[in-house]
Amino acid sequence: MKIDSKAIKELADLLEETGLNEIEVADGDKAIRVSKGGGTVVAAAAGASVPMMASDPAVPQQANVSAPDTTAQSHPGAVTSPMVGTAYLQGEPGAAPFIQKGDSVKAGDTLMIIEAMKVMNPIKAEKGGTVTQILIENGQPVEFGDVLVVIE
Repeated sequence: MKIDSKAIKELADLLEETGLNEIEVADGDKAIRVSKGGGTVVAAAAGASVPMMASDPAVPQQANVSAPDTTAQSHPGAVTSPMVGTAYLQGEPGAAPFIQKGDSVKAGDTLMIIEAMKVMNPIKAEKGGTVTQILIENGQPVEFGDVLVVIE
């Protein structure tokens, strides 16, 4: 792998397409890491210690969706992602979504599916109530702990 501006640009484009915050690729004795939030681009020999760079807190982080209501994070009805993957609000393309804002759900109802490593994992409601917020979009990458839905 030749480390050049074209390779870095391709990785930066991949970050935007996938919604990731950081990506690292290694080939033989060379590695490239591209990270959002500080414009950090690091190239080093494989096996060399590459320090993790913290994002500059003064630089605003780009969110995958509009900023959720701050109360969603601490809401007792917040349903968080148990894994990293891609969230789907419907069982298959063209199908009706599992839930919509305002729907009543019971404990055990499927709220969405998260695909992780080619496995479809149903995310089920832990308690019954009314769906008041859906904080993700269909096909959106999610991380562990992201708030997906709020049920009141």
